[in-house]
Amino acid sequence: MVNKIKSSSSETFIVKTQIDHEFSEAIKKLEACVPAVTLFGSARIAPSDPVYQLAQLIAHRFSEAGFSVFSGGGPGIMEASNKGAYEGKSTSVGLNIKLPKEQAPNDYQDIEMHFNYFFTRKIMFIKFASAFVVFPGGFGTLDELLQVLTLMQTKKIDLVPIILVGSKFWQGFQDWIKRTLLEKKMINVDDLELIKVMDDPDAIVDYVTAYYECDGNEFCMSQKLP
Repeated sequence: MVNKIKSSSSETFIVKTQIDHEFSEAIKKLEACVPAVTLFGSARIAPSDPVYQLAQLIAHRFSEAGFSVFSGGGPGIMEASNKGAYEGKSTSVGLNIKLPKEQAPNDYQDIEMHFNYFFTRKIMFIKFASAFVVFPGGFGTLDELLQVLTLMQTKKIDLVPIILVGSKFWQGFQDWIKRTLLEKKMINVDDLELIKVMDDPDAIVDYVTAYYECDGNEFCMSQKLP
């Protein structure tokens, strides 16, 4: 029993050391990459898919507008995001996670980081973001989106734009939120305002730029945006 306790304590110390190292290294490398936009989306979307091409275009527009672009550093939407930013004038950041499949680093990262733990990686996605742009994706994308929504709803992080790209893809999700969560009073009507659905690249970048310039001030936004 004593040996098991010692072994457990030793493993806990190793994990804590790894976590501390991930935090300190990430903050050191990323704190200069602001303003930044975090893009989420599926790893399974091929370069031939119009959604991949849209993500690449939007990331490029953000990069040209002076925003660093953060992605998960892998294939699919992550690659499209990094590629678009890499071809622009701002920093392309890939926050990679060590997984048995689906996660091989793409070739379009100015800063390439590797995380052992999802939660440390997720904190870095959130900590430096002036906006979140979410493309079609699966469980991982939904996990990231709902984490951000929860933190904003509970006021644990500042309100910044959350933009869902792909109105057809997200329609069912929106309907479920309104017809189930809202009708059953699981959320407040104000919570619906946390999300915007947009498909036009220029409109997306303009909206985030205006929000960033206004620092989220509602009056300022009402003067600048339709």
